[in-house]
Amino acid sequence: MAYLKPDKPEKFYVPALRAAKEKGEKLVCLTAYDYPTARIVDEAGVDMILVGDSMGNVIHGYGNTIPVTLDEILSATKAVKRGSSRALIISDMPYGSFHTGDDDAVRNALVLMKDGGAEAVKLEGGRNRVGLVKRLVDEEIPVMAHVGLTPQSVHKMGGYRVQGKTADAAKILIEDAKMLEEAGAFSIVLELVPREVAEIVTNELTISTVGIGAGSACDVQVLVLHDLIGFTFGRQPRFVRQYANVSKVITEAITNWMNDVRSGNYPNEKESYGLPSDVKLNERKSASSRR
Repeated sequence: MAYLKPDKPEKFYVPALRAAKEKGEKLVCLTAYDYPTARIVDEAGVDMILVGDSMGNVIHGYGNTIPVTLDEILSATKAVKRGSSRALIISDMPYGSFHTGDDDAVRNALVLMKDGGAEAVKLEGGRNRVGLVKRLVDEEIPVMAHVGLTPQSVHKMGGYRVQGKTADAAKILIEDAKMLEEAGAFSIVLELVPREVAEIVTNELTISTVGIGAGSACDVQVLVLHDLIGFTFGRQPRFVRQYANVSKVITEAITNWMNDVRSGNYPNEKESYGLPSDVKLNERKSASSRR
């Protein structure tokens, strides 16, 4: 069969995660929520782009991820899809999109894939989501699982705290990860988990672990792009290493522009448009007066 728009030869697919793990190769994942960001991230060579419900914090200013809607994720996924040609695109299932029954969850996941262009979905939860993960996988929907700190459960957990810190809690987390693998998840996010626990999970699973605040043993590292580039407000989590200060760059650019406008230095002649050399202004005035 001939395809009108073939993928690039280096296009990253779900099976590439397991292949990389078998070779001991580390992979990288970043968030993106719009076309220009997705294009930059994709062209930089990032393996996976997560259209995360973290947009609630860094884009919409909600304070947490709970208010994020399926429509917001869908709109962002469409934009990211247009900006990406290589990376695997994974869309978050937002709070409320998979809580009212498996049929609703499948329907919402299909919207993200059919209408949005997602190539996989991510959903939070441990053993309580095993049945749903199996159902989604049975419907040919690749699933990235997510255990440890699950931000959609922030009220139940009582804040953003490291999970699996006791022997019993660590045992449950490890068991949850194994159950999700058996259900068919192709990878699993470990968020705010002690590095020792994350290393055990990584070694005992055949699927890839995706670490965020879970140490260096994980097969994949993921960060919120805005944290990485310094485009956020307030205190950053301990696990964030900031590689730039985009907020400062933007502020300086705006300040310099305002100063140039107020001093009359912007726009200059090169940044403006003049009349053609054969057009005289007095002729234009005369023409206007005859109308």
